[in-house]
Amino acid sequence: MKVKTILVSQPEPKIENSPYFDLSEKQKVKIDFRPFIHVEGVPSKEIRQQKIDLSKFSAIILTSRNAVDHFFRVAEEMRFKVPDSMKYFCQSEAVAYYLQKYVVYRKRKIYVGKRTFTELSPLIKKYKDENFLLPAADKLKPEVPKVLNDLGVNWKEAVFYKTVISDLSDLENVTYDILVFFSPSGIESLFHNFPDFKQNDTRIAVFGNTTIKAVEAKGLRVDIAAPTPETPSMTMALKKYITAANKK
Repeated sequence: MKVKTILVSQPEPKIENSPYFDLSEKQKVKIDFRPFIHVEGVPSKEIRQQKIDLSKFSAIILTSRNAVDHFFRVAEEMRFKVPDSMKYFCQSEAVAYYLQKYVVYRKRKIYVGKRTFTELSPLIKKYKDENFLLPAADKLKPEVPKVLNDLGVNWKEAVFYKTVISDLSDLENVTYDILVFFSPSGIESLFHNFPDFKQNDTRIAVFGNTTIKAVEAKGLRVDIAAPTPETPSMTMALKKYITAANKK
């Protein structure tokens, strides 16, 4: 079956040169974007109930851009002036780059990992005498506390934001040739909104092994999977599939 419409379960890219726009134009397919989940900040009152005093920490561990946004939001709500001496440990270059939204980069102590949390651990270990705060979501990857506990550093986790299922009721009578998912939370949202969802001819594209497992656990069929050595990105995997399907 040919592919004419795709729904990506994420917000629309803000950059003009997104590979999704290129894919849509070259393959002549309609691509819509709709976040199946969204992030909501935890009020500072609830963070105080977690016994968090920002003045007690000398270093912040930032695993995502959401963590950056919500740390500074909470600091502002608590009227806490983040000291110039604060150390920032960023999981990736993308997170460190985003930090510039809030701090003057060259004047701050910023330490950057390569990509995964494990790759950040040598930098944290080097400064093991600091008091670390981990502003996190309500769903934290198990590797994060394990790595920090194995390092033996003084750290505390606090839930600064939560992942919430989006209301998709307006999509009830809308069908797409391909649905694209990037996390188990997206699959959870699909069935929360549409408990009787049947895949039928809809193709499902997924990114990552945990998402594949979540799809299969619901008895659904994975038609397109990324990353693979041949298609390391979702857009590359979609392009390969669409090219083959639309030739028939």
